[in-house]
Amino acid sequence: MYSYAPKGVCSNTINFEIVDDKITEVVFTGGCPGNLIGISSLVTGMRVQEAINRLKGISCGNKSTSCPDQLALALEELVVNA
Repeated sequence: MYSYAPKGVCSNTINFEIVDDKITEVVFTGGCPGNLIGISSLVTGMRVQEAINRLKGISCGNKSTSCPDQLALALEELVVNA
């Protein structure tokens, strides 16, 4: 299980698990529960690079980042670039 402290968003922790290059679990702590459960549900079973490609660069309101973008950054930092 990986743990990431997102920056510039409402959630304060993203925990996720990767098995055989696929996301098997994502749990956000803090933030908007419905949206974050939805994101978790959508990316579960997805290959890591596909999730990064789909989520990276998404902004939230006037912020330059978002919880999906922070998940993409976490995947890059902790899995792809590890």
